[in-house]
Amino acid sequence: METNTINSSKQSNFVKVSIIVAIVIVMNLFFNYAVSLVYKEPVMDSFIKPTQVIEAIISKDKCVAVGGQWSENVTPLEKGKTQIEGYCNENYTNQLNFDAARRVYEKKVFITLIILGILSLIFAGFLGIQILSISFAWGGVLSLIIASIRYWSQADNWAKVVILAIALGILIWLAIKKFNK
Repeated sequence: METNTINSSKQSNFVKVSIIVAIVIVMNLFFNYAVSLVYKEPVMDSFIKPTQVIEAIISKDKCVAVGGQWSENVTPLEKGKTQIEGYCNENYTNQLNFDAARRVYEKKVFITLIILGILSLIFAGFLGIQILSISFAWGGVLSLIIASIRYWSQADNWAKVVILAIALGILIWLAIKKFNK
């Protein structure tokens, strides 16, 4: 009889952990797909139009006229003589515009995922059902991790310090509020 109780307890714990993991995963999938509906991700084709035929741009003036970046190469030939050749990256300006739009998009997604993660953590602190409280807490933590991974390389140092200070402050407040009894 005691073996059945132990096996039943292990099975019950396994089911609880499985439900917690499932809620954490589905919550973050929901967050990310909802964010993708609110914010439209920049698409490279809207900045750099794909063309079937690409003609070489071989002059500096033509390159700059299309928003390109001209790179010159100087090759020595004979004593006192050189040959100047160049290469045009015609997508230079369009790539800069795409990169700028991408940074704005990633910043919006970051802020939204951070807010959703913090709200999940706060909500977890006030839930009375233990399995949901744990699920929402870990779901919030995972949202914070995903947001940070997506945006961290693009954030400047001051933004990183502010982000960490706010997150730490909220977590300390939540810990005091929930566990200071």
